[in-house]
Amino acid sequence: MKTLFALFFAALMGLQATAQNKTDVSLFWKDDPQQVSSIESEVGDLYQKVGHHGPAVENEWLALRLYFDHKVAIDVYNKTKPQLELDVAKWYPTSEQQEEGWGADQYKAGQTVGLGGVRLWDGEQVVLLNPVSKRTARVKKEANQSYMEMLSENVPYKGDSIDVLVRVTVYSGMREAKVEAFAFSSNPVQFTTGINYHEGTATKEGDGYLATWGLHPEDVAAFQLNIGAAILYDPTDFIQTQKADTEYILISQPTNYLSTWITSACEKEKDFDNMEDFVEYLENR
Repeated sequence: MKTLFALFFAALMGLQATAQNKTDVSLFWKDDPQQVSSIESEVGDLYQKVGHHGPAVENEWLALRLYFDHKVAIDVYNKTKPQLELDVAKWYPTSEQQEEGWGADQYKAGQTVGLGGVRLWDGEQVVLLNPVSKRTARVKKEANQSYMEMLSENVPYKGDSIDVLVRVTVYSGMREAKVEAFAFSSNPVQFTTGINYHEGTATKEGDGYLATWGLHPEDVAAFQLNIGAAILYDPTDFIQTQKADTEYILISQPTNYLSTWITSACEKEKDFDNMEDFVEYLENR
């Protein structure tokens, strides 16, 4: 498996190859298609008012979004061929587009962290990034990468109020995306992250990664496809892994900063026919 250092190095090399930026961002109000760079709410819940329920980023391999509500989960848009699609599809391509080879919203996060979403741990249980005094979503497209972030302000945590920023960055030419969590607090915190799964999903606990493969419950995609998903991490950053009914939960060491990498693939992509192919990819990157 590619080490986290190697992933960072690959991302750095990608930044230097700026001939063609194969990343993009998307953030807009449902009642106004005009793209914006930031949206904020003192209530902290704009799930039904923001296009595709929150900010989104993509590269040629996949798209990701952050839910603009108490979940702050990361959801996945899987593609069947390398291309940018958000500007036209807005996360929801037509059946005709999907028949022509466009991607779709195959992944179902539900009430979980989704793929690599971030929450807190108070020593006994998961703490949502909610309630808040304000929640702000931002997106930015740079030379050869794009990122989205969600800032949750004044989250109650262990008798204090802290701010937590979650940032997701995609890079041209890389299937992996980087997830970072920043806690703006006087004391270290414990983060939780992880990956969800469904009934019938194959799961694997590897060396520095958690992976899943299978069908997600039917939602909005025209055709159900098997998809693989994985979170890659440094085991020394975490003190415990829990397997709950619908998700793996990784509990971090006390810290003010945490980073992981996430990735996904679809059975219609070349060389990703099954779980074995996906695991081989993870272990030989």
